[in-house]
Amino acid sequence: MRIAISTSVIQRGRSGIAQYVFALVKALLPHAGRHHIHLLVLEEDLRLFDFAAGKVEIISIKGTRPVNPIEEQFRAPVIDIAWHQFVLPVWLRKHKIDVVHVPSYRRMLYSAPCALVATIHDLAQFHVAHKYDWSRLVYARVIARRLAARQDNIIAISQSTARDIERFFHVKPDRIHVIYNGLDQERFAPGDQAQAKTEVAKRWSLDRPFFLYVSRVEHPAKNHARLIDAFNQFRAATSLEWQLAFVGSDWHGSDVIHAMAEQSPYRHDIRFLGFVEDAALPVLYRAAEAMVYPSLFEGFGIPPVEAMSCGCPVLSSRRGSLDEVLDNSAGTFDPERVDEIVEALKRVAGDFQWRAALRDAGLRNARRFSWRESAERVLDVYEQAVERRHRSAVRAGQPGDLDA
Repeated sequence: MRIAISTSVIQRGRSGIAQYVFALVKALLPHAGRHHIHLLVLEEDLRLFDFAAGKVEIISIKGTRPVNPIEEQFRAPVIDIAWHQFVLPVWLRKHKIDVVHVPSYRRMLYSAPCALVATIHDLAQFHVAHKYDWSRLVYARVIARRLAARQDNIIAISQSTARDIERFFHVKPDRIHVIYNGLDQERFAPGDQAQAKTEVAKRWSLDRPFFLYVSRVEHPAKNHARLIDAFNQFRAATSLEWQLAFVGSDWHGSDVIHAMAEQSPYRHDIRFLGFVEDAALPVLYRAAEAMVYPSLFEGFGIPPVEAMSCGCPVLSSRRGSLDEVLDNSAGTFDPERVDEIVEALKRVAGDFQWRAALRDAGLRNARRFSWRESAERVLDVYEQAVERRHRSAVRAGQPGDLDA
């Protein structure tokens, strides 16, 4: 097959979708000899795909000189959407692509001369109030729903997301394929905890036991505010001088979270580490006493699985797909009940046997996720989409024209 994968929604590599794209592309590389894979990459992101250079064809989306310090011309949502709808189909026809994969509902194509596959990570806009402004909400609830109906196949990263796609986008179940995210088992693995603690103390001044939350700093969806409230109560109730570390780039509403942390009586022990490169994440997971994941909604939840694979006990919300993905291997709480979060923090800090049990359960659970297996299933979805498109064209009496 001639496969094209759009990568323009990776937000400079600092998002969950970016990690999905990077991991999937790496897992597809062993299949590059059998399939001709094209990556469509914004010019400013080319260096992020150096790992694939020479193994797949990397196509630069040109003309992306910075318009302002924040965003480049083609990264701007409206322009990028227009590029996908009007420019990309022409390129797909010219290069005789068999299937194009858009790994986000935000850029799904309406029509193309090849099979259409999209990955939908979550439909949080139907579950979390105030997550998007009105324009993004309209796009997600109205336009994306119509685009979803045009896809030959849709990949859902959890059963929870698959149910939402069927319920809210009205996509037939036979076009929805659940393929879990994988995990880099070599990178995210247990290691020397004492050495990890030494490293994080030196680099980030995390020199005491600490809770870790890995997520972009977003309010209200990622629920940092309630975690800060819970941490304040935990410190007051226990007198334990633990720290709280947030890993992730600032996003919508981050000013609210920073302000709340600054007002905390324990503000010097609440650390914002910002974006942390992939290579350093396993060290943080190994050094943390526990990962706390209070998100109000997730389509999968990669960080808690990464933490589990590194031997870090996990405390987590039960919302969205998290119960499904964590599979009884985490301490859970209602993310809107601060008292439940406090009790989970207190228990994991004081109950060493429970902490060890969570660690063992997490390690077992993390073994379920493999990017190699996920990539093989993605290729099957591509092939099914191509076959579906061919059958549709034959029924229409136009076997030479595969436009939807």
